[in-house]
Amino acid sequence: MRETSAELKELQSLLDSSLSRSTSHLRSIVTERTLTAEQLTQVLTSMCTLALSTVTANGEPRISGVDGHFLHGKWHFGTARNAAKARHLAARPAASVAHLRGEDLGVFTHGTVEILNPLDGEPAADWPELLAYFQDFYGDDTFDWVDEVVYYRLHPHWMTVYAPDFDKLT
Repeated sequence: MRETSAELKELQSLLDSSLSRSTSHLRSIVTERTLTAEQLTQVLTSMCTLALSTVTANGEPRISGVDGHFLHGKWHFGTARNAAKARHLAARPAASVAHLRGEDLGVFTHGTVEILNPLDGEPAADWPELLAYFQDFYGDDTFDWVDEVVYYRLHPHWMTVYAPDFDKLT
């Protein structure tokens, strides 16, 4: 768990407000079958496969897979700089991600991406720390970390978790 107490508080507030703003149908499924922020950070360790949804210039949805890392209460993921999803996110930074583990866990998030390591411009203030994490996870020489890959942080405005049995996840 890499989250500070302030980050856990912010994440819990997001989870609570998202559920309260959800439809009655979703609340009937998720309420009593969800996780706290602290529990969620205990479950989302290491790399998690995400289904990433972006939108084309014509407004058509596209979904693809990315390696997701839940760090400091937010999803982080990367892709090749020349990937279609990178073009979509550069033009339209709204995105949704889902992480599913069978019927045991579903984490659904909507938000706006921040480019962490732009080719032009300043990287995110915490990019050196994140880069060290990614290089440790994938290997220092796996990618050309400047020219080949672009990393994003999804700033969520809505997130909900379905998890009927926390003990099965730990």
